Amino acid sequence: MTLEMLMAAAADVVGGTPNHLNPVKLFLDADIVVQVVMVGLLLASIWTWTIIVSFSLRMSGVNRRCRSYESGFWDADNFDAYQRERRRNEVPSGKVAGAGLAEYKRNAAAGTDPEGARQRIGLAMNSAVSEEADSLSDRLNFLATVGSVAPFVGLFGTVWGIMNSFFQIGQQQNSSLSVVAPGISEALFATAIGLFAAIPAVIAYNRFSHRVNGFEGRLQRFADKLHAALTRQLEQR
Repeated sequence: MTLEMLMAAAADVVGGTPNHLNPVKLFLDADIVVQVVMVGLLLASIWTWTIIVSFSLRMSGVNRRCRSYESGFWDADNFDAYQRERRRNEVPSGKVAGAGLAEYKRNAAAGTDPEGARQRIGLAMNSAVSEEADSLSDRLNFLATVGSVAPFVGLFGTVWGIMNSFFQIGQQQNSSLSVVAPGISEALFATAIGLFAAIPAVIAYNRFSHRVNGFEGRLQRFADKLHAALTRQLEQR
C-alpha cells in the first residue's frame, strides 16, 4: 500500500466518510414527514412481531389443552360429569361440548321431537365452533392491515423524500450526486422499512389463517361426533 493510499484512508476515517449504509444516520437526516412515516412503520413492525409470538404461543397452548380434553372426554362414562369436572369454560372443545350438552338436556327435559332436537343441538354446537374460531382470529386483522398498507405508507415516505430532493436541487441550483443522493437514500429507506413491516405480516397472516381454519375444522369434527352421540341417546329415549 502506497503512502498516498494510506493518507486517503486516514482522511476518510477523520472525515467520517461512510463505507456502508447507516440506518440511524439515514433516519436522523431525513425530513420530519419521512421520519414520522418511519416511526409509524417501525411501531407497526414491533406490534406485528408481538402478535406473531403471542399467537404462536396461544395456538400451541389451545391445541394442547384440546387434545387433553377430547382424549378424556371420549373415555368418560358420563359426558356431563366430565364437563363439570374439567371446567369446560377454559377449553374451546369444552365450550362446544357444553353448548351441545346444554341443548340436549333442555330438549330431553321438554320431551321434544327428536328431529327438532337434533337440529337445535347441531345449531348450538356450530355456533360455539364459529365463536371460538372468531375469537382466535380476532387479532389477525391487524396483520392483514399491515401487510396491505405498510408498503404504500413506505412509498408515501419515498415520494415525499424524492420531492424534497428535487426541492433541494432547485434551491441550490445543483444537480450533482452529492445533492441528490442523500435525499434519495433517505427516501428509499422508508420503502425498505415498509417492506420490512409488510413481508412478515403477510407471511404470518397466511400461515395463522391456515392454522385457525384447521383448528376450526378440528372443532367441527368433534362437534359432529358429539352430535351423533347425543342424537343417538335422544332416539333411544
